[in-house]
This record gives sequence, structure tokens and C-alpha cells, in this order.
Amino acid sequence: MDRNRIAACLVICLGVYAPGLSMATDATQAGVRNGSGGEILLQGFHWNSSRQADQTWYQTLAEKSAKIAADGFTAIWMPPPWRDESHWQDDQQHTVGGGEGYFWRDFDKNGRYGSDDQLQAAAKALKGAGVKVIFDVVPNHKDGVCNGLPMDKEAVAAGKCARGLTRDEGDAFMSGDADLDTADPSVDSLFRVEFANLRDRYGAEGLRFDFVKGYAPERVDGWMKRFGDRLYCVGELWKAPGEFPQDDWRRSAGWQDILKDWSDRAHCSVFDFALKERMQNGSLRDWRYGLNANPDASWRAAAVTFVDNHDTGYSPGANGGQHHWALPEERRDQAYAYVLTSPGTPSVYWPDMYDWPRGGLLRQLIAARRAVGIRAGSTISFALMENHAGLVSLTQGDQGSLLLALDSDLGAAPGGFEPVVLAHDNGPGKPNIRLWRATDRRPWVEVVLSCENGTTNPGDSVYVVGDSVVLGGWKPANALRLKDVSQYPLWQGRVSLPADQDVQWKCIVRSETAPEVVRRWQAGDNNVLKAGVRAGSGRL
Repeated sequence: MDRNRIAACLVICLGVYAPGLSMATDATQAGVRNGSGGEILLQGFHWNSSRQADQTWYQTLAEKSAKIAADGFTAIWMPPPWRDESHWQDDQQHTVGGGEGYFWRDFDKNGRYGSDDQLQAAAKALKGAGVKVIFDVVPNHKDGVCNGLPMDKEAVAAGKCARGLTRDEGDAFMSGDADLDTADPSVDSLFRVEFANLRDRYGAEGLRFDFVKGYAPERVDGWMKRFGDRLYCVGELWKAPGEFPQDDWRRSAGWQDILKDWSDRAHCSVFDFALKERMQNGSLRDWRYGLNANPDASWRAAAVTFVDNHDTGYSPGANGGQHHWALPEERRDQAYAYVLTSPGTPSVYWPDMYDWPRGGLLRQLIAARRAVGIRAGSTISFALMENHAGLVSLTQGDQGSLLLALDSDLGAAPGGFEPVVLAHDNGPGKPNIRLWRATDRRPWVEVVLSCENGTTNPGDSVYVVGDSVVLGGWKPANALRLKDVSQYPLWQGRVSLPADQDVQWKCIVRSETAPEVVRRWQAGDNNVLKAGVRAGSGRL
């Protein structure tokens, strides 16, 4: 999926439209339960949180509630609240687990994270601090024992709580012998009642659905309609295209399409595994292919972005947690810079915020995001990447814009932008983050720029260069190429400009591979595009 939209402030901050870089406009987040659309989510636990020795995890959350709010988080993803007495150990993988809530026994809230009373106290403290409580819930499977559920004996005897290997709405978890038959009305009703209990007694304002490939997205939608149709929900759909059957359309689809399909059917937001996959397997420049940067605002609004979580990342404590798909350390700061300055609902992993020396940078990034009002469906552009190395993104919020450069040679920001001083600078040749902020948001207009008589030889193209950073700041090497040659030798391109700014520019013929080599400059005075005019033309 390609995407493009760039913000504007004081001078041209908006980029040329090229094939594959389509305009992405802001829109309301209709159809997806993503809270206010401006949530900043803290994952409030890690894999080893239930094994904390000095005090219970719920006590830690209660004590830290005011700090969590002060750090800018609007919601917290709590661990599964149901009692889990399991234990397992894998000596070959050097992993250990049990008690985290993912092999739960029953709906009792006295578990390894703390007592029922401590859970209620933590939820009350967080809510009192202005932080929404989002519970992790695990409807797909439990510990394989049926008698822990409030079901009648006939239902238990009929095996309605355990699917075995015959009944289910989706994929089996591991062998499937602990899966629940969520399609059965008695099981479906159990969760409806329990989700309402979490809302009414434990302050839940949202649910995070674990392992959603194991049950139907329509099931999630039904639960949410009864839990609270306007409350928050997010699903964990961690399933690559190649994992689907040969006859399933999703096998040949992209990650984004699979995630959006689930979101459309559940009407919930979804963790952006499209972005996670590109972070793991692609280059910095490939990060623009996450769900959160799709041209369609409704796709961006559905994305919950993250760097790592309790499954993918490392954790303090025994064996470093699970770390099934951990992002390399040298990219983690940059990944957070991108996640926290781009669309989608960002999720920050607890150890990165409070256990490891990254919290200072994250606080600055969260503050910058909030200052300009970036929302899940905000607009984003990568147009400046046309002529600069690394990743360069510009996200327009409700009150301003953030311009981010990662490992980039972008040397200056547009007028009206000021640098955000970050607690991160590794020096030349090392992973680098640069951020600028503009707190003035001005209306912009789409303009067509044309260059007539653009006859060229193979290896050369026509570019526009001008008094904007997007047009290269009069540096030919950074000029923007016009790509519409359907009426050759007329070259055309679309650019978005502030509606109240005059722009000076010229046409040049330049080498595509040797950017300093200019074959021809437009003669005479500069072209002047007056503020608000929708088209400009020059002649070579």
C-alpha cells in the first residue's frame, strides 16, 4: 500500500504527488471503536510481571497511576485479570511461564498479579488519574479444565467449554485441546456476562482481545455491542498471509488487507503487524508500509502501532521473557520516534518506559505528539523521501505538525518549524533521530506545476526547484521530479502548498543518477505562484 499527505506551515511543507504516493486526508474514525481517536496506550505489564517479588503487580500499578497519567498516557492495557495457576518450562527454548493469565482457570480475580481488592484499587487509582483501563481478555482458550466455568453440568459433560479438535470458529491454540467453543450460546453468554462484570465492578473502559485468529471477528463485535458499543477495543491478529490456506484470499493478500478485513468485521482497532513486519524485515524506508500510513484515513484509524510487547519483546526477569520477535536494540529508539509521531494509536511497552533507559526520550516524543494533536487518523506524507536518504515523515495533527527524519541527510526544516531537542543523538554514522515541530496549521491547496518544452535525453528528467525545502531550497540535488509525461515534452506534477504563501520556482533538466549535474536551467526570472493559485507553469 502506498500513501502520501504532507502538512504545511509558513512555507511549502507539502510534497509533489507522484505515482504511488497518493493523497491521504484526515477523516472521522467512523466504524472503529478506537476510543477518542487520540489515545496513547501503555502496555501495563510484561511477561514476568506476575513473578514480581517485592510487591504485587497491581500494587505497582496503583502506586504508579499518577505518574502514568503525567507521562501522557490516556489508557493502560492491563494484564488478563482471570486466575491462572498454570506453570510450564521449555528447556530447549530457555523459556518459562505460567500465571500470566493466558492459561486461566476461572473468572476469579485473585491471581498472581495480586488480589481482587488490589485489582479494584489499581483500576480505581488509574481511572482517578484520568487513565482508561483496558483489560486483556482471552476468550479462545483456558487451561483445559471445564469445571472452572459457571456452566451447568450438562453443558460441561457435552464438552461445550472445550472444542477438542472438532469444533471452533477459528484457529486452534497449540494443539487446540484447551480451546473454547465460542460459537456455542452458553460459552458466548459466559463472556458477555463477564465482560459486563469487568466494566461494572473493575472500571473497564475497553478490551484487548487475545489470539483473535481463534474466533470470529463478528463474535467480538457482538460482545462489544453488549459491553459498550462506544468503548475501546483492539484485537491481536498475528497471522502472516502465508499461514492462511491455499484457497483463502488472504493467502495472496498483504498484511494491511488482512488486518483491515478483521477490523471491519469486528469494528475494533487492530495491532499493526503490517508495520511490525516491516520493522523486523524491511529497511527504515519500508516503515511507511504499515497500516498506520495507509492513504485511507479509516485504515490509519484502525491501527494500533507498537515496537514490541510481552510476546515479541524482551522482559525483565527470568530468561528475558519470551522475545519471539524482538526488534534489534539499535533500532528501538527510532521505531518509537516513528510510532509516536505518526498516525495510529501508539502502544508503549512497559519495560521500555519504566525499566530501561528509554523513558526520557519517550516522554519527549509523547509530549510532542500531544502538543500538535496527532490522532489515529491524522494525515502523513513521505514526499520528502523522494530526494533524501533514510525515513522522512511529516504528520499533520489538529494543532500543528511533526517532521521526523531517521538516518536522513535532510539538513533543514521548512520555515515555521522549530527543532525538538531529544534525549537521543548517537553522532555521525549511527542511528539518528531528528524531529521538528510546527504549532501553526494552515489550510493548504493542491497545485499542478508544469514545465513546457522539456525535451530530455535518456537518463535525464525534468525537476522543479524553488525556495522551499520540498523543492530543494534552490539546491538542484534536492529538487523534485515531475513524473507525468503523458503529454511529453510537457512535464507535470501535483504539489500541495499553503493557501496563503507565494512561491518562487523554476524548471530544470537534471541527471537522474548524478543529482548535481544540471543540463539546463529555465531562463529568465523566477516563476511566481501566488498564494491560493491552483496551477503554475514554466518553460525550458
